Amino acid sequence: MYYLKMQAVMAIAAWAFTSGGQNVPVARDRAPGLHSRGNYDMTELQNKLSSSAKIYYPNSTEFDDASARWSLLDEPKVNVVVVPGTENDVAATVQFANQRELPFLAYTGAHGSLTTLGKMDQGIEIYMTQLDTVTVAGDGKTATIGGGAMSKAVVDALWNAGKQAVTGTCECVSILGPGLGGGHGWLQGHHGLVADQFVSMNIVLANGKLTTIDTTSDLWWAMKGAGHNFGIVTSLTTKVFDIQHRDWAIETLTFSGDKVEAVYQAANDYLLKNGTQPEGLINWSYWLNNPGADPNNPVIIFYIIQEGVTTVDGAYTQPFHNIGPISIEPASGTYTDLAGWTGIANSSPPCQKGALANPRFPIYLQSYNVAAQEKAYGVFANAVRGNSAFNNSIFMFEGYSMQGVNAISADSSAFAFRSENILAAPLINYLPAGPGLDTQVANLGNQLRDILRDGTGQDDLRAYVNYAYGDETLQELYGSDSWRQSRLHSLKKKYDPSGKFSFYAPIA
Repeated sequence: MYYLKMQAVMAIAAWAFTSGGQNVPVARDRAPGLHSRGNYDMTELQNKLSSSAKIYYPNSTEFDDASARWSLLDEPKVNVVVVPGTENDVAATVQFANQRELPFLAYTGAHGSLTTLGKMDQGIEIYMTQLDTVTVAGDGKTATIGGGAMSKAVVDALWNAGKQAVTGTCECVSILGPGLGGGHGWLQGHHGLVADQFVSMNIVLANGKLTTIDTTSDLWWAMKGAGHNFGIVTSLTTKVFDIQHRDWAIETLTFSGDKVEAVYQAANDYLLKNGTQPEGLINWSYWLNNPGADPNNPVIIFYIIQEGVTTVDGAYTQPFHNIGPISIEPASGTYTDLAGWTGIANSSPPCQKGALANPRFPIYLQSYNVAAQEKAYGVFANAVRGNSAFNNSIFMFEGYSMQGVNAISADSSAFAFRSENILAAPLINYLPAGPGLDTQVANLGNQLRDILRDGTGQDDLRAYVNYAYGDETLQELYGSDSWRQSRLHSLKKKYDPSGKFSFYAPIA
């Protein structure tokens, strides 16, 4: 796909050019490491950990690699990295941090870009990478997955066993990172969200206790949508399914920006159909700069994805052909090709960590308001074209099948937005250059989001917590129903009264 190759070259070039200073992150080096403060010795923790656990200190390659994040806007500052070798190591680390009154934060894919993460100041990172096992149960109905297992590893291990699970779409995030916030995935039209598949989990609570919870726990409801606020999941048992369709197909259409209204009207009429988009049919799109296709304005990259076929049905694609795309690129393969086709594979630019900021400004929509789409496109194009500091930014629109999500009761989990059909988010990509530029980005991202919100006719914003910027209210992230807010606050008071888990979209 020429446009993705072009975008990859541009993004990776920018990353390579700016990443040279990342070996010694300045913000982290301004404070001494915990091991050198003198009031205790990190060997005390080391002696409590398993033989496979590791501790990394600043000014080492291991520390830099383990603490690197995808977005450098308001990134957390850590002084030491603990790499657990066992689930009990996570508990021991939390207990140690509590005894020393030190903040701690679990890392997996490190793709969270909320500004609230910046409140983590000089504490312990718990890097979950070694807890990565995937084991399918003998009956083939569930799998137990380590808390640090990444999506691609889970998908590949299950695929090789003839199984599938609902996971996040991006290969370089964990299964639990998205899942604790609800978790959208390619298979949600059949089975529901990632969180809807949870059967049980081992979790380290704020007091450092490792415990197992399932549907019998009052905490279970909160872990499915607001889980980042309540503990560190060290392992998860989740539903898995026999592979239903090995064949998948995609058609990638590139449109010039003057086709915005026509493209999204067609999406409403022929794909979404008032929320009845068929199971196994997905529409995705990106707005991004691609000088090879249009040297002056961002283009629209529109994907139509269908399972169980080798060519996307013409009933879905022909209306878009009639609009007059710049190019049409069909492809066929398997479920394991989806991330590569949509530019979110391990090798894709969004999975590379460097020296760039990547805040997102998410909003849920029920359908595309074509007038709002056109207005947002105009603002976006003016902000990112040419030599703009934001010219590697993208605007994302994810339109999954919703039958499996809607089939599950809305009050069954802390995830509150089951009636929405589209997840949209501008992602402003830029090289940090001080608070002035950060403020400009926040203004742009919120302006774009507000345009789409105005198009919904709703007063309230409904935002996906896993894409959140950090200025959203609790009602915007977890639902405005008073009973939801009351239940979350009550559980927070019970399980984390001191606010140990207060960095990722915190429940105050």
